[in-house]
Amino acid sequence: MTNSSHTLRNTVARTEAKKRALQENFKRRTVSFYRYVTLSDPQELRDELFRDWSALGVLGRIYVAREGINAQMSVPETQWDIFEQKLNARPEFQGVPFKFAVEAEGPSFIKLTIKVKHQVVADGLTPQDYNLSAIGTHLKPESFHSLMEEPNAVVVDMRNGYESRIGRFEGAVCPAAETFREELPMVKEMLSGKEDQPVLLYCTGGIRCEKASAYLRHHGFKKVYQLEGGIIQYAHTVREKNLPSKFKGKNFVFDERRAEKITNDVLTQCDQCASPCDGYVNCNNEACNLLFIQCGPCTEQWAGCCMTMEAR
Repeated sequence: MTNSSHTLRNTVARTEAKKRALQENFKRRTVSFYRYVTLSDPQELRDELFRDWSALGVLGRIYVAREGINAQMSVPETQWDIFEQKLNARPEFQGVPFKFAVEAEGPSFIKLTIKVKHQVVADGLTPQDYNLSAIGTHLKPESFHSLMEEPNAVVVDMRNGYESRIGRFEGAVCPAAETFREELPMVKEMLSGKEDQPVLLYCTGGIRCEKASAYLRHHGFKKVYQLEGGIIQYAHTVREKNLPSKFKGKNFVFDERRAEKITNDVLTQCDQCASPCDGYVNCNNEACNLLFIQCGPCTEQWAGCCMTMEAR
């Protein structure tokens, strides 16, 4: 392998990569982390991380930008200590908090992909729209759990509509947004008139709430809180503390698993027959690849497609 950035990428075909992942005879840890920190040379860092993590057998999807890093990955358990040591050896990532998967059944990632982006989370905001030094108050899961019970508290899901469809906190405001970019102004409008009420934000692991809380504070919301560690840490905490989960259903994840079960509640139905179901699939028609909810009988009837291949 040369030092060219063009060769520092995984070129294995998806089908072969998935086959290799299924054949592994060792355990992995699915983990995510993020940090907003100024990075002087994202491309150079990206290449260094690709070399380090490839050598350790790490798989995952990582975004690097001048504003920081957003990482979701799968690390071989035998390499975890070395991985953690190497990450902590970098001053910009020292002590970064990890969020470990709630469920680890099946491979979560099948390739290592590290991309340099303009932003680690695309929000469409200008620097005048928010100030990351004035974010909301971080709440530990237990405190978030308790504050939800205040009668005037407003709980807001900062994820996309298709994520909240299969799992959400009780009574949460869930915007029907397709992207985080369109959700921010939508939430501001939906919360108009509630500037003095406690606003409790949550997302998968916490990264979207950092900018969302800064954005809302910038626009006059005075009591903005965010769930530290997101849904992932909340799920771990309520299980450890034996608390009744206020999050119901599944937590959508952006990997091969598609979702983690938090409770047994099924909040939605099959898009084809309307029977209770919360399993997301991608349409087997490669020209379509639509993400939709499909039950077992419909998967069999429609061959994993959102409609018959003939109809297309």
